[in-house]
Amino acid sequence: MKLRWSRALTLLPALALALGVTTTTPAAAEDSPGLRPGGPPPRHFAGSAVSSGWNNYSCKPSAAHPRPVILVHGTLGNSIDNWLGLAPYLVARGYCVFSLDYGQLPGVPFFHGLGAVDASARQLAAYVDRVLAATGTRKADLVGHSQGGMMSRVYLKFHGGADKVNTLVGLAPDNHGTDLNGLTRLLDHFPGAKRYIEELTPGLSDQIAGSDILNRLNEGGDTLPGVHYTVIATKYDEVVTPYRSAFLDGPDVRNVVLQDLCAIDLSEHVAIGLIDRVAFHETANALDPAHATRTTCVSG
Repeated sequence: MKLRWSRALTLLPALALALGVTTTTPAAAEDSPGLRPGGPPPRHFAGSAVSSGWNNYSCKPSAAHPRPVILVHGTLGNSIDNWLGLAPYLVARGYCVFSLDYGQLPGVPFFHGLGAVDASARQLAAYVDRVLAATGTRKADLVGHSQGGMMSRVYLKFHGGADKVNTLVGLAPDNHGTDLNGLTRLLDHFPGAKRYIEELTPGLSDQIAGSDILNRLNEGGDTLPGVHYTVIATKYDEVVTPYRSAFLDGPDVRNVVLQDLCAIDLSEHVAIGLIDRVAFHETANALDPAHATRTTCVSG
């Protein structure tokens, strides 16, 4: 096993960092069982995100915002750190906001999204059912960053999600995979590296352009009837390359380049999900298009 890890780790750090690493300090997400899929409703810790309504299972959607919003983190993210910016932003606007951990590997805390994408989509399916039951609603809205945007589509297509989701917003999602600016092609120069990555961190190999899961996901069209899609991409994305591979083709799709909304916005792959208020505003527009307002550099 040590030999296998030593070979795989030759490329794993580069691939893992590239595929959506979150740069914030890990929060104590697992201190509360309610922040884990399948756990009881979370306790209200003073000063925590929970205390202000995020992951508050007693929250009931309002007439103005009738569906819960479920946030789906990216590779190496988790249910807290990935959403320290967007979750409070949406809570302050009256949404019931929830987030889950998925794609966990045994013995790897905090850094999730490394398990097989299809298995992660099953975790999302169970979590959506839990949130719908808690809120008494028939449908939810999903916001996914990076892998979270793509994996949510796996849930929609293969695990019954299309009947339970009204809107899917992807923040720099790798909907058609990535070549990491050619980095993935280097795998062929390391004998056995691709196999080790597939075995040890299948969530990484599933996101490489041309993977089996991506081929199945996009076969027959990118979208499903009844779901409203918004993709927000950044031209400075160094992870989803080329950045336009994030875009979807089909009816009821809005593809947006962040710099078309604000030409001086320099957010790259991580920042678009963590701190970018322009992306946050456009997300809010997608969740409530009837009350959308123009997104500019000073939106917030």
